[in-house]
This record gives sequence, structure tokens and C-alpha cells, in this order.
Amino acid sequence: MLYYLFNYLDHNFSIPGIGVFQYITFRMAMAVITSLIITTVYGRRLIDYLRFKQVGETVRNLGLEGQMQKQGTPTMGGIIILLGILVPTLLFAKLENVYVILMLVSTVWLGAIGFLDDYIKVFKKNKEGLAGRFKIVGQVGLALIVGWTMYSNSDIIIRQEVKLPVKYDVPVEFHLRNNKAVYTQNIKSTKTTMPFYKNNEFDYGKVLKLFGHGYEHYTLLVFMVFVIAIIVFISNGANITDGIDGLATGTSAIIGITLAILAYVSGNTVIADYLNIMYIPNSGELVVFAGAFVGACVGFLWYNSYPAQVFMGDTGSLAIGGIIAVFAIMIRKELLLPLLCGVFLIENFSVIIQVGWFKYTKKRTGEGQRVFLMAPLHHHFQKRGFHEAKIVTRFWIISIALAVITVLTLKLR
Repeated sequence: MLYYLFNYLDHNFSIPGIGVFQYITFRMAMAVITSLIITTVYGRRLIDYLRFKQVGETVRNLGLEGQMQKQGTPTMGGIIILLGILVPTLLFAKLENVYVILMLVSTVWLGAIGFLDDYIKVFKKNKEGLAGRFKIVGQVGLALIVGWTMYSNSDIIIRQEVKLPVKYDVPVEFHLRNNKAVYTQNIKSTKTTMPFYKNNEFDYGKVLKLFGHGYEHYTLLVFMVFVIAIIVFISNGANITDGIDGLATGTSAIIGITLAILAYVSGNTVIADYLNIMYIPNSGELVVFAGAFVGACVGFLWYNSYPAQVFMGDTGSLAIGGIIAVFAIMIRKELLLPLLCGVFLIENFSVIIQVGWFKYTKKRTGEGQRVFLMAPLHHHFQKRGFHEAKIVTRFWIISIALAVITVLTLKLR
């Protein structure tokens, strides 16, 4: 909203310095600052309100050190994160941008699902919350919206190098790349970025090529399957990771910074040409959203770091996981998520392995066996006697290392 106001003032009154709102980097910085103010200043008031309403966490005794001391800590604090994301984005982003619209829809959609889950747990006194199948239905519903929009919307395109004569009826642009003439077109495509693969690009449309002629008719189906799997897995991964103070919040902030970098280079024609990576027109606006997301996570960490004064609940954890997944899909870096979101991946698989092995051994021997002392993985280390602050710090270090490696893959061919 402020973007349009200052743009109007700049065009009609030529006020000195006001044109700075045209720069994505400035608006991103303003989004970060605004988000930090909302989450730290107004977050305190929301925490007090949640405590007044006795919206406290019900803790089951799992034998973890210091666990029962968290009984009654305010939950549903993910509302703070959602406000820290939505308000700065509405103020500083171009709201007609299709990428921004999809990110706003994703934030509200998954935040609403998480809020409903927390509401059932807290106010209906049902510890199970929203049934898992309904969460999955909600996540799949969002994935269908995102996937269909990405596939069909005419504003979602990429710049692709072409050979003359061209087959697409769109303008041809001429570039010099490493002193070599290159012709490009902005076209609709199902290509995405894939590390350690030819040209670092992978086309969903060719997944079924081995089945022979007509495979291209199933491109949408293949793309949808990938989108659904990514959104469901990463969203639930963040939800599972949110088990000890500051773990999911800090990890998400690191991932958010990395996605902001990837969005900036992918949406900047000069840098994209220099790095020889996929250029995605208009996607640079997502940097503003990423700034708000990082600011919200860091600001929430002010109260969520050990010892936590508030928990985000599913209101926050489902939303931030889904936001990360959808954001990566928007900038066509979703196949980098297994590396970038390595912590979420490990946490998710630790639960799958634990449950799967327990059921298998119980069926075979009549007595279930466990791989870990407790799942998810962070609880395994707690059982081994590690303080949760140390576990969180080490997981953050791992996340930083994975983030650096993820960025480096842009130049590894």
C-alpha cells in the first residue's frame, strides 16, 4: 500500500528521495524492520493477552529434562509470526504481482489450518487437535491452487535460451553472455532448477518421456504430484521440528535468508545472466515477502528462544513450513529443498524410521524396537543428556552450512 502511495507522490509531486521506494532492496529492508517492530513490540502485548486468556500449552510428561516447567506457557504465538509477515508485505510489496498474491494466500491458508488445530487443542481440550487427514486435505488443497496457477497463469514465465528459428510466438531478445551471442524468449515452461544436473535445469514435462509418445499430455499431472509432495512434506517437517525452544524459528529464519538471496538473483536479469541461471521475470518482488518472513522469525525468536515465553503452535509451524515450500516453488528452486531444509528432512525421516521400524519389529517378533531413544531426532539428543539450548545451536550451525552449500550449487555444473 505504501509502495503505491509513494509511487503516486513521486510521479505527481517529484518529492526528493521518495523514489527510493522503487528499489526492491529498500522495500525489503523496510519490511524486515517493520516485521521486527510488530513481532517484538506488539508480540509482547499478544503474549500477555494469551496468558490472560489462559491459552497455555498442555504438556505430556515424556521424561525429558525441564519439560514439565513449560506447562502453561502461552501457545498460538504463531499469530505474531503471521502478522509480522502479512502487514509488512501489504505495506511494501506490489500487491498486483502474482507471486506475492500466491504467497499471501499460502500464509493465510496454512495459518488458518494451524489456528484451527490449536483452537481445538486449547479451547476444546482435545489433545489430538485437528485430525491429520484434514490437515493433509488443507495442504493438498493449497498445493492444487499453487500448482494450477504456476502452470496456467500467463504472468508466470521464465527466460529461456532459444535457437533460431524460434517456435514460440513471443518477442526474441538478444544478449551477450561471456562474449557469446544468446537469443532468449520469456515463455511458459515447466522447467525448474536441479543441482548437479545438465545445465542445472530439470523439466517436469519430460519425466514420463520413457513411456513414449504422448508423455507431454501428462505434464500437469506430474507437476501437481511434485508440488503436493513438496508442500505436504516441508510443512509437516517444520511442524515436527517445532519441539524445543527456538529450533523451528531459527532454522526457518536461516532458510528464509537463503530463499531471499535465491529470489533476488533469479529475479535480477543482470545477475541471472552472470551466474548463467534461470531468470524469472517479476519474481524479484518476492524478496520483500522474504524480508518480512525473516523479520517475523527473528522477532518471534526474541520470545521463543530458551527459555521460551511463548510457543508458535501449529498456527506458526504449519504456516512457516508451507511458506518455505511455496516460496521455493515460486522461484523454481524446490528441488534444492532437500538440501536447504535438511534439518526438517532429518526430523521428518527420524519419525518415519522410528514408527516404521517399531511396527515392523512388533509384527515380526511381537515386541517393538526403536532406532532412536525418542523421535523426532531432537528429543533423541535430549534423552542422551544434551541441553536443549545446545541442541538448537548445533542444529542452527548445520542449517547455516546447508544454506551455504545450497547457494554454491548455483555455480556447480
